[in-house]
Amino acid sequence: MSRTTDIALTAIAPAIWGSSYIVTTQFLPAHSPFVVALLRALPAGLLLMLLVRQLPPRGWLGRLLILGALNFAVFWSLLFVAAYRLPGGVAATVGAVQPLIVVFLSAVALGTQIRMGAVLSALAGIAGVALLLLGPEARLDMVGVLAGLGGALSMAVGVVLTRKWRPDVPLVTFTAWQLTAGGLLMMPVAWLAAPDWPGLSLTNLAALAWLSLIGGALTYILWFRGLARIEPAAVSLLGILSPLTAVILGWLALGESLSPVQGLGAIIVLGAVWIGQRPAGAPRRLRFAQPRCGAKAATTRS
Repeated sequence: MSRTTDIALTAIAPAIWGSSYIVTTQFLPAHSPFVVALLRALPAGLLLMLLVRQLPPRGWLGRLLILGALNFAVFWSLLFVAAYRLPGGVAATVGAVQPLIVVFLSAVALGTQIRMGAVLSALAGIAGVALLLLGPEARLDMVGVLAGLGGALSMAVGVVLTRKWRPDVPLVTFTAWQLTAGGLLMMPVAWLAAPDWPGLSLTNLAALAWLSLIGGALTYILWFRGLARIEPAAVSLLGILSPLTAVILGWLALGESLSPVQGLGAIIVLGAVWIGQRPAGAPRRLRFAQPRCGAKAATTRS
């Protein structure tokens, strides 16, 4: 497939993640976000495990727990702490630093070049999200800011390590392992945060099915596929499409207003994403770490 196709398929993931806000607030308003996070990750992971019918080898358990923690358990937990303690616009703007972190982490862990275009695109993305979401009522809370930065760092490290640690199994299998590991790690957090779970209506179950099957299983297959084919910095920058999608859905479905400043922010976000997807002028093949998984050593592309 062409690079454009790979980018388009990967961009579907953050676009769908942008629907999480409206689905959660409209159809799961009384539920603990930690419980929602658990029910988003674990059922998706277990369903994929049933489909692939392949357990990870013992030598990979440590890495999978690390990836599950970084990409899901730690990231989602800190994300919700930031969301509780900060206005949504501040939390999203703090989280938008993730692509900038990935640029420098990739240079350290993967040996990629730090391109000025990637740095400027990441900075423009932060500015665009700020214009899109920040309002005059925005307030700062140090714990919330630190949680937002911690969540961005967790996801950034997860992005880079997902690229670096690639087993010789199909992509769906790798996704199943990570989602299951992340869901299992979320269980104690969810139980501590909400020991008494409320009942689930049919509407709640439908919302959870969307978040788990579409917003969990499908999107992370596409996301991890993109990480296997595109530079991590470029993939990470696609993540800022998530708040843009959330704003557009709020405007279309909930009748929320869209100011000229937000329109400018949307244009900057799209411009940053477009510029950030341009390949480096001097092509340089990124090296994958290829730990053996069973008897094979070759990478399987899915």
